[in-house]
Amino acid sequence: MTDRFENGMAVRRSVLGDEHVDRAEAAKTDFDTPFQTLITEGAWGTVWQSDAIPLRERSMLTLALLAAMGNFDEIPMHIRATARTGATKTDIIEAFQHVAIYAGVPRANHALKIAKRTYAEMEAET
Repeated sequence: MTDRFENGMAVRRSVLGDEHVDRAEAAKTDFDTPFQTLITEGAWGTVWQSDAIPLRERSMLTLALLAAMGNFDEIPMHIRATARTGATKTDIIEAFQHVAIYAGVPRANHALKIAKRTYAEMEAET
């Protein structure tokens, strides 16, 4: 394993939580191992590891980009991560308002629905 992979795995665990990462690792197969290595090194070991932007803002950016691009399946995971990154519900509402203006109301509206559902699930779990 490379230093970037090890660092990426540490950041991934700190942002997503051990339980999520352990589930993902347990589900990993020979087929998707190269992809998992890529995202661990690239996303988590490079982008998320950088201290140029605090995790709170990185969460906001990530959620806005996911919504703007219509990558809705990833939104619940990153909403759950806000519990560890410090991004508040208000931060996420603001990010999705930017999405509405710059990428489209339907995408922002759908992202808000997903976020509301995910926050409700998180509150029910506690």
